[in-house]
Amino acid sequence: EHVDGFAKECAVVTHHRLTADPEGKRGLIVDPEAELEDPLIIRPTSETMIWNTFRKWIVSHRDLPLKINQWANVMRWEMRTRPFLRTSEFLWQEGHTAHATHDGALDDAKTMMEEYASLAEDLLAMPVVRGVKSPSERFAGAEETFTIEALMQNGWALQSGTSHFLGQSFGKAFDVTFQDAEGKQQDVWGTSWGVSTRLLGALIMTHSDDAGLVLPPRVAPVQVVIVPIAAKKNDEEAKAALEKSLDDLTASLKAKGLRVKVDDRDYVRNGAKYFEWERKGVPLRIELGPRDVSNGVCVFKYRAWKEDKESVSLEEAAEAAVSGLDDMQSHLLEAAKDRLASGITLGATYDEMKEALIDDEAGAYPGRGLFLVPWKCDAENEDKIKEECKATIRCYPLDVNDAGMADGKKCFYSGEDATHMALFG
Repeated sequence: EHVDGFAKECAVVTHHRLTADPEGKRGLIVDPEAELEDPLIIRPTSETMIWNTFRKWIVSHRDLPLKINQWANVMRWEMRTRPFLRTSEFLWQEGHTAHATHDGALDDAKTMMEEYASLAEDLLAMPVVRGVKSPSERFAGAEETFTIEALMQNGWALQSGTSHFLGQSFGKAFDVTFQDAEGKQQDVWGTSWGVSTRLLGALIMTHSDDAGLVLPPRVAPVQVVIVPIAAKKNDEEAKAALEKSLDDLTASLKAKGLRVKVDDRDYVRNGAKYFEWERKGVPLRIELGPRDVSNGVCVFKYRAWKEDKESVSLEEAAEAAVSGLDDMQSHLLEAAKDRLASGITLGATYDEMKEALIDDEAGAYPGRGLFLVPWKCDAENEDKIKEECKATIRCYPLDVNDAGMADGKKCFYSGEDATHMALFG
């Protein structure tokens, strides 16, 4: 099942070198004499490699749980790529674990979903829907796939991280067993989970605007940029006062643990500097000139949250920056939460959803978003909907399904008793 699920996405290496076209028509061509005896398949994910290794490492229950994490590049042959969101080769973090018990593996898979949700919400200020995939959308070879789904500003839903409960499928396929405390041989339970550089695309699409990038302060490489405004050429006293205030301000900000950049390039106009750092998404710009120094203040301008500049005492600037950046982080998260809540349509009929999605252009802003509807789990009907209006089940949201929201409802497509509340998009 795992191999079949990824078969269409695998890149295959058949030759080991190129050669010049002897006819001189096509430049370099594949050397027909360099065909490999056995083609090499570039892995689209690492389960087969990992579980082949687990078989050598796991002998006893004392070896479990075994948990490994790696950063690796993998390749999936994509017909249509999008920068950051879907590329043929991508860097990701993937974890693989082996457990002695069903519950140990299942708990690990759920825990990693929560870890990814915390990463998205607490650091990226990107709210997510926690859920499980439908059987059709489940990771090939898994018994359950837990997912976090985000909503971009243009209405696109984006799978932002997955965690898979593999059951014993990979353990049995690779003959990974262990001797339990009673001396009996048992099959191993497993999980795998990962997030990729797609999160960079999610970050950009969640917060940025027409002026450029908007970075949440907690993940911004530069949290504060200080732009000093030069004193007049012959005013040495003002220059000295500005330099001292600049050094003191920089030191006080760094003492608070902030990541600070001083843009003292004398060959770039101040207006160009402001535009550059705004476009790069730096959360806070501080302007400091001779007049500000004489008044004991500096000027704050946040990339988001507050539109207007504000004058802040130099003595209180470090504290104010820490507080303001925390407020900006919270503002970005709350604004994204509001978009997510307003982007989910409840109670739509199938025809209403179909009409909305068929009319929705991929580049339109804002898009139609998500539809939370009662659904009877049916792979055939799921395929029909995908064909009719290109909608897929993003997930079965855990909160509403755990609360029994589907109980007593009819499927919005078949009219039969609903088994789940499904999030389409």
